[in-house]
Amino acid sequence: MSEKKCCSPNREVSDNFEIKMDFEINKSSEESKLDKMIKVSQGKFLMGTDYENAFVTDGEGPVREVEIDTFYFDKFPVTNKDFDNFCSKTGYKTEAEKFGWSFVFFQLVSNQTKKNVNESVSGAPWWWKVDDAFWRKPYGGDSNLKDLENHPVVHVSWNDANAYAKWIGKDLPTEAEWEMAARGGLIQKNFSWGNDSDEIFNKCNIWDGTFPEKNSLQDGWLGTSPVDYYDPNSLDIYDTAGNVWEWCKDWFSASFHQNDRKETRINPSGPKYGSSKTMKGGSYLCNDSYCNRYRASARTQNTPDSSTGNLGFRLIYRNK
Repeated sequence: MSEKKCCSPNREVSDNFEIKMDFEINKSSEESKLDKMIKVSQGKFLMGTDYENAFVTDGEGPVREVEIDTFYFDKFPVTNKDFDNFCSKTGYKTEAEKFGWSFVFFQLVSNQTKKNVNESVSGAPWWWKVDDAFWRKPYGGDSNLKDLENHPVVHVSWNDANAYAKWIGKDLPTEAEWEMAARGGLIQKNFSWGNDSDEIFNKCNIWDGTFPEKNSLQDGWLGTSPVDYYDPNSLDIYDTAGNVWEWCKDWFSASFHQNDRKETRINPSGPKYGSSKTMKGGSYLCNDSYCNRYRASARTQNTPDSSTGNLGFRLIYRNK
């Protein structure tokens, strides 16, 4: 097990499953594709941060001006209902299903399933390796999606998210596109609503209490929440802070963007190669006592075949 990924643990050894994309591509119209998407017009914004409590080793800085072409951004993360439609129409099997297990936060596992759990993540023991956990059974084999239809789909790897994007005719956002949309036009603010952290548990789904033992449930959620539960940012985009981490298109690097050149300042898409993909947004397990990565500039990484109970995605559309 990983000793590094408290936010989202990774699979140490990949079985290199072949990701088959031989399903029929969804032929929906452009008008249909743009449903529940927000237009983010071409422009420049200040990406990154010099915030004193940022994670320097994650490569959150420097603050730099980045120019992005116009794109359309999903208002919401992809939901269980959305992903069910994809799997039902294509027969797609996620990597978690093929591996036969995924990572689940221990407090979400039933007493019955706990009896069969014998492995957790070193350095992050709240993450349990749970057999038969996948998107349709998010807490293990005896769980289901009842009342979770409008929650973000989880236990999807980057490869799974990319397959969904190909099917529907969209793409995963670059980190720069994601951050520009999440900021909602605000300049160098920590959160999607500004810098105000008062009543933060009414603004996003993060951990409230002493992590990982006690959650006050002040916001009503131990795990994921509905994608439209909290107020959107100024662009009418929801859930860009907390709830679930979201996959981005870029390979992750803590230093690639620190070089001031065209490929890092105009429509940047990260390095050409890497071993892990970038993730943005934080999750329901974020807590200022150890991880404040639900800020707009924050970032982390995971391997493309990894899946967890706090990791989902949303898509963009570029009509070029």
